[in-house]
Amino acid sequence: MLAIIGGSGLYQLDELSIEQEHVVDTPFGQPSSPIIEGSYQGQSVLFLARHGVNHQLLPGEVNYRANIFALKSLGARRVLGISAAGSLREDLKPGDLAIASQYFDHTRGKRAYSFFGDGVAAHVSTAYPVCPALSADIQSAAARIGQALHIDKTYACVEGPRLGTRAESFFLRDSAKCDLVGMTNVPEVFLAREAQMAYCTICLVTDFDCWMDDPAQHVSVEKFFATYQGAMTNAKAILPELLRVPFTHTPTDVREALAGSVLTADEALTDSQKQWLAVLRA
Repeated sequence: MLAIIGGSGLYQLDELSIEQEHVVDTPFGQPSSPIIEGSYQGQSVLFLARHGVNHQLLPGEVNYRANIFALKSLGARRVLGISAAGSLREDLKPGDLAIASQYFDHTRGKRAYSFFGDGVAAHVSTAYPVCPALSADIQSAAARIGQALHIDKTYACVEGPRLGTRAESFFLRDSAKCDLVGMTNVPEVFLAREAQMAYCTICLVTDFDCWMDDPAQHVSVEKFFATYQGAMTNAKAILPELLRVPFTHTPTDVREALAGSVLTADEALTDSQKQWLAVLRA
C-alpha cells in the first residue's frame, strides 16, 4: 500500500474516498495527525498530514518516528512525501517540481533520528536513501502526463523554524553542493529505510532561498504561498497516473534493509522491543 505524507499546505486529499480514520498509538508516541485510509483511483491509500491537520507542528516538533511506524503498522510499504523546498540552483525555479536522490543532514541533533537505541543496536545503510524503483515510477508517471520533473537532486535539511542566513545558503550551495533546502525530509527518509519502506519525495520549489543578490528573490512566507498552490496542483496531477500503473518491485536492499543490520540478539530483547521490531521487519 502507498502512504502519502502531506507537507505544508496539503492537509487532506480531496480526491480520496475516505473509508476509515485511524488514531494510532505507537511505542514512539502519537503521529502528527489521524491517518486517513481510503480509495484513490481505485487503490488503497493512506494519508497523513505531516504538520498536523491545522499545521500546528514546526518541523522540529514533528514525531517522525511515530508517523513512519504508524504507516508501516497499517500496511504501507511505500511512502510518497510531498514537501516544499527552496532552490539553491538557477535552473530550479519557483513553481518547478523536483525529486531528491541524496540528502545532506544539516539539522542540529534535536530530532529523534532512529528507531534504535535504548537497548536495541542497529546500523542501517543510507548510502542511497531514496528508493530507486519508487523514484523511477514517479518519473514515469510525470512523463506520461507531460509534467516536467527535475531528478537526482541533493536535498539539504535544516533545523528551522527560522529561515536561513545568506552564509548558510552559500555553504549549502557551494560547499555541500546541495540543490534544494527544506526542513522536514530528515529524519523521515532515514526512518523509512529503517522500516524497510520505499521512500521518495516530490519537492515543490517555492523560492530561491537567499543566496541570490537580489533581495526580491529571497524566501518569505508570502512568496512561499504565492508559488506553492500552483506547484501543488502539478504535483497532485501526478498521483492518479502513478496509481494507475502497478508499482515496480521494491529492491531487496530496501525491503530487507534490516537484514544483518541489527546487532542485538533477539533473545536479549524485551517483549515490547520484539513487538515493535517485528513491525519494522514485516
